[in-house]
Amino acid sequence: MKLASLRNGTRDGRLVVVTSDLTRCVAPDIVPTLQAALDNWTDVRASLLRLHEDLDAGRIDGQEFSQQDCHSPLPRAYQWADGSAYVNHVELVRNARGAKMPDSFWSDPLMYQGGSDSFLDPRGDVELAREDWGIDFEAEIAVITDDVPMGVSESKAREHIALVMLVNDVSLRNLIPAELGKGFGFFQAKPSSAFSPVAVTPDALGDAWKDAKVRLPLLSEVNGELFGKPDADVDMTFDFGQLIAHAAKSRPLCAGSIVGSGTVSNKDADGSPGRPVSEGGRGYSCVAELRMIETINDGKPSTAFLAFGDRVRIDMLDADGQSIFGAIDQKVVQYDG
Repeated sequence: MKLASLRNGTRDGRLVVVTSDLTRCVAPDIVPTLQAALDNWTDVRASLLRLHEDLDAGRIDGQEFSQQDCHSPLPRAYQWADGSAYVNHVELVRNARGAKMPDSFWSDPLMYQGGSDSFLDPRGDVELAREDWGIDFEAEIAVITDDVPMGVSESKAREHIALVMLVNDVSLRNLIPAELGKGFGFFQAKPSSAFSPVAVTPDALGDAWKDAKVRLPLLSEVNGELFGKPDADVDMTFDFGQLIAHAAKSRPLCAGSIVGSGTVSNKDADGSPGRPVSEGGRGYSCVAELRMIETINDGKPSTAFLAFGDRVRIDMLDADGQSIFGAIDQKVVQYDG
């Protein structure tokens, strides 16, 4: 099943059920928004699934679906907790700012609590005041949960995954060192994120969903050039069950909580940190990783962070080459407010 939220002049948009090929949609009568559906997930999931099946089979017509008209599936959420499940990425970005990585990072997930009150539209601009903040994208996967009890086990946590989607976790790299140096975590360095136009149930991924991981490449483009195609299940140290259990260790998570994977990142076949796509590698899901590789190889980075006018596209394709979630496609522009 695939779900989206269309802009309709309200904060939370209008929930629609979307065909598997992302061409048609229909608004259900039973709930107006995705959050309302998640609040009553046990009761409404089967009805929404039947609507999706009828729409897919052509038993109902629906209307044309346009990704351009979408909010992020949850335009705002009660919780946005982003992990860092790909320890290769953690190691690289910490090296970039001269921070040693503790051994515990391989057994205890990193996680920060991001701002969840104002997610960006997946086709909307990324508005920021200054280029010298070090503007970067981070291509990730995220899940949306139903109600998760405090202290849930890792295996039981997997049963609370309602939906899966893609993320552009915008980061301001040049603000991070000073913020983390205060010992109190990210805030200004993590502006609003964007999620894919469509969120899908895990079963809709078929064989691509296994062990609470997505077994497909995550594709990132910068200004129309392929920047990264890492496999989302490879080098993922912590699966989504482990990340959810970590988030719920000392608190329950309410329905509609979003838990992110962190930047999808692969090592190279020989165990090295990875190579650019142009050199036959899997590439990277953020600019910071490429800059770190350049620093390792050349003593300094040569690739700039994003500038105003740059465009980032994040997508994931099924075995037939069709987009699963729709594409995040955003232009970085100067905020003039």
